[in-house]
Amino acid sequence: MKAFLAAIEPNGQSCADCSVRPFSMCASLDEAEMQQFEHLRRHAHFVPCETVFAEEEMTTSFYNLLEGVMRLYKLLPDGRRQIVGFALPGDFLGMTTSGRNSFSADAISAVEVCRFSKASFQRFAEDKPNLLRRINELAIRELCQAREHMVLLGRRSAEEKVATFLISWRDRLARQNGECVILPLPMSRQDIADYLALTIETVSRTFTKLERDGVIEIISGGVRLLDAARAEALAAA
Repeated sequence: MKAFLAAIEPNGQSCADCSVRPFSMCASLDEAEMQQFEHLRRHAHFVPCETVFAEEEMTTSFYNLLEGVMRLYKLLPDGRRQIVGFALPGDFLGMTTSGRNSFSADAISAVEVCRFSKASFQRFAEDKPNLLRRINELAIRELCQAREHMVLLGRRSAEEKVATFLISWRDRLARQNGECVILPLPMSRQDIADYLALTIETVSRTFTKLERDGVIEIISGGVRLLDAARAEALAAA
């Protein structure tokens, strides 16, 4: 049983006031469709480290992340954890082809989501070609990210892996907030290690080396990107 239960609100803020709508799956809906859509959603809040959904459980809900960051991971047969991604506001989670969740999702920071019943959402989407097209676009983007992650886990040095992670994270944040040199990193060093298939000691040493080389400055809660060109060159290696 979960240590904390999600607090469910019938509606929360209006969809018209939603800050993530421009880059989420519901951006494809017109105003009339949004009014129908608003009745399907329920707001849910999760505290840090709380499970939003678990791998292999039956998929009963879809989630649109409104606020916070989530870690997405699979547990390997030997008990190790492989993080497959980090979800940011605007990401749509839970859709599968098997009917069961293909990975687990935990809240890293305090998380707020719009939760949709799977059955209700699917009925709503049936005659909404723009919505289906938008979901397909997001699925293709997710597939591309998964392929990039496979390459990342391949023949790359620790320095190249960490640089690639930082540049990718910067680019994802920029889609929401514009260009930035300060990169908040709410995930732990262990999370980053599990994402890059490295040890936490290697990740820590690599961050220190990048700082010593003038590529980044380690600050409270994240890093400052001092030499973006050098980081991009390492990521492209």
